[in-house]
Amino acid sequence: MEVRVSSRRVDLDTDFASIVEDKVTRLDRFVSGLDRAEVHFSEDRHHRHSDKKDMCEITVTGHGHYVRAKVEGPDEAVAFDRALARVERQMRKLKTRLQKRHHGDGETIRQNGDVPAIEADGETSEQDDSTAKIVKAKRFDIDTISPQDAAERMDLVGHDFFFFHNVETGRAAVVYLREDGDIGLIDDVSD
Repeated sequence: MEVRVSSRRVDLDTDFASIVEDKVTRLDRFVSGLDRAEVHFSEDRHHRHSDKKDMCEITVTGHGHYVRAKVEGPDEAVAFDRALARVERQMRKLKTRLQKRHHGDGETIRQNGDVPAIEADGETSEQDDSTAKIVKAKRFDIDTISPQDAAERMDLVGHDFFFFHNVETGRAAVVYLREDGDIGLIDDVSD
């Protein structure tokens, strides 16, 4: 597995960087076939915090799997240890899910072909367009996967939603984490 270590506003010692690479390389013991891992350190000097905090973000990819953790700590070593622990937990979850799927024990989002009900309150909020700004944009390839795979990836990257192309419909779709802890599916039905 290729491991890339980078930093912004944090001076990384060469020995520490090699320790990071060694520890991250060992993540392939959970899931084989991981291609790449990126470890990024940055300093968070938020105006509300009186002291600086170091951030560590670890992203591991391979064979369509994405695992990500972003954690802060009083220094880069503590932040890295916390992020690595979180990634290891997520990798264990992924390994368990892959084993269940391989042995036929996996649950699916769709039961008997039915799409889970998605509740909407019907209320819209009035917001002044001049106050909302797009402050960050990301570009990425959108995979064609099943809703269950999208839900698993959403959980692994630690987000509340995941955008994908639904392999069952061939259209854009979103899975999202509901307030009750279940997962919702928004599927495009336009012709």
